[in-house]
Amino acid sequence: MSLKNNAILLKSTLLTLLVLLITTSRLLACEVCESKQPEVLKGITHGTGPQGDIDYIIIWSAVIIVTFTLIMSVKYLIKPKEHQQDHIKHIVLEK
Repeated sequence: MSLKNNAILLKSTLLTLLVLLITTSRLLACEVCESKQPEVLKGITHGTGPQGDIDYIIIWSAVIIVTFTLIMSVKYLIKPKEHQQDHIKHIVLEK
């Protein structure tokens, strides 16, 4: 397989997994739990959901941190930018 075919296969696999995760997430909450959850989060998970404002602050802070970490991980996985001659990898490779 060529590199282009591998990239297409990877993209289609990731897209399929994303679609499956999004569509099956609605199936996670039961009717009893759904009635106890706030309107915004109905049907997402089991349990009562956030109880106050501080819970929402904690949840959104975690979402922002995880999203930023995921974006930066993918960015540096795809383009690591390690072309400088004084980069630590060159010290390891030279020995």
